[in-house]
Amino acid sequence: MEGFRVLEIKKSVFENNDREADKLRQELKKEKTFLLNLMSSPGSGKTTTLKATIAALKDEMRIGVMEADIDSDVDAHTIAETGAKVIQLHTGGMCHLDAGMTKQGLEGLGTENIDFAILENVGNLVCPAEFDTGAVKNAMILSVPEGHDKPLKYPLMFSICDVLLVNKIDVMPYFDFDLEKCREYVKKLNPDITIIPISARTGEGIDRWADWLRTQVAEWNK
Repeated sequence: MEGFRVLEIKKSVFENNDREADKLRQELKKEKTFLLNLMSSPGSGKTTTLKATIAALKDEMRIGVMEADIDSDVDAHTIAETGAKVIQLHTGGMCHLDAGMTKQGLEGLGTENIDFAILENVGNLVCPAEFDTGAVKNAMILSVPEGHDKPLKYPLMFSICDVLLVNKIDVMPYFDFDLEKCREYVKKLNPDITIIPISARTGEGIDRWADWLRTQVAEWNK
């Protein structure tokens, strides 16, 4: 006979978070604030992409950024230089944000004067994919040096995202990266995902990315 009980808590934790995420989206809808959850692995160019995004949209939208990290505040200092409103979120060692943590961040940021809020999630392709943050859309960045087979290794992340930015295409000639193979792998997991090749460093593809965001924000505010 077993001398202990096994409690399956994972489902209830996620269900509670999903309810909180839905409530947060309802609040954001009323406030006409669009929240984007931006995810990637470390070194993918997330902060550089964010800077290019802000530069493309800052004259059209009031932008606020939540920089999530386990402890550092380096990225927040970098984003503050763009003129966007920014707040640093320290996760206390946790490798993801959930809806409750995101709500705390939005309260600290203040959404009353923000049209477009961006959550730069913790650099990780595993944990952040498991938790609904309450964002309107999920975006992720895959950089060319990481390889085109990443969707096969981290299928959940690619499955839950609405848009994939393939960054650092300016260095594609120097890496064994097959963009068409990448598209094939991603589309098998998520047929509805939008894939946009970009170079945050050179600006290539940023216009298309900005147009995608304009459309999403406009749809949210209808």
